[in-house]
Amino acid sequence: MAFYNDFPEYVPVAEKKRRAAAAVEKLKKKDNKVWPIVISGRTIAATWWGKAWCSNLESYADYSNRIDRGRSYVRHGAVLDLQVAQGKVAALVQGSSSKPYKIEVKVTPLSNEMWNSIVKECSGKINSLQELAAGKFPKGLSDLFIMKSSGLFPSPKDIQFSCSCPDYAVMCKHVAAVLYGIGARFDDNAALFFELRMVKMDELITASLAEQSKTMLGKDGRRGRRVMEDGDLAGTFGIDLNLDMDKEPTRTRAGSSTADAAIKPRRGRPPKNKAADVAPRKD
Repeated sequence: MAFYNDFPEYVPVAEKKRRAAAAVEKLKKKDNKVWPIVISGRTIAATWWGKAWCSNLESYADYSNRIDRGRSYVRHGAVLDLQVAQGKVAALVQGSSSKPYKIEVKVTPLSNEMWNSIVKECSGKINSLQELAAGKFPKGLSDLFIMKSSGLFPSPKDIQFSCSCPDYAVMCKHVAAVLYGIGARFDDNAALFFELRMVKMDELITASLAEQSKTMLGKDGRRGRRVMEDGDLAGTFGIDLNLDMDKEPTRTRAGSSTADAAIKPRRGRPPKNKAADVAPRKD
């Protein structure tokens, strides 16, 4: 990069984006799994999980004065690759050097005690993984998730990072760009948030569905849809269920009761039509 009067050369935004796109294509020739951060809208993150991640970072004084340095970098496509794994993030950021800088971010896993408490609070309040990923849940859960010291999102003490650039600042602009890029990545896949925090996303749904099933099974005094009323049964099968069982049935010559005769079909040949056996009269 050229310098004039100790200041770096001004590069238009369009040129920065073009250079970043060219760098991404170069990386993809070596590794087709390269996954750059692409910001298409006015905001860095658009979904609930992405916005909550960025807002959480900005809410801490330790970060508020330094993380803004990464906004322009991530917007201009400088985060060439960002991969989220369990408890860590690996990224490549294009800076002033011809080669991209390597950044690593480590996040402390959520404690079992805190996670179990959150799972318990979610019981019966989330209907599906799709709704959870889309951020469609009661405001009470939203407040619980973002609560400092007891929510899902990490505090500065839970985040460690490093960068291969020569900047000795506690948080360089490349790291700041990656931290914002993580929020943008959650727009692509909210499940990556839970992977980063090393907890199982579906446990929130399992506990919720179990509570809903328990509530449904606890409701009694209602007829099931498959239970038929006596009148429906009689109308469907043509059976008289109002027989007078106290009345003694009469016996027929064959020894069977009238009740048996009423419900048992007769066997044998059908009766002859006597009218058909009479020979026609000759005039």
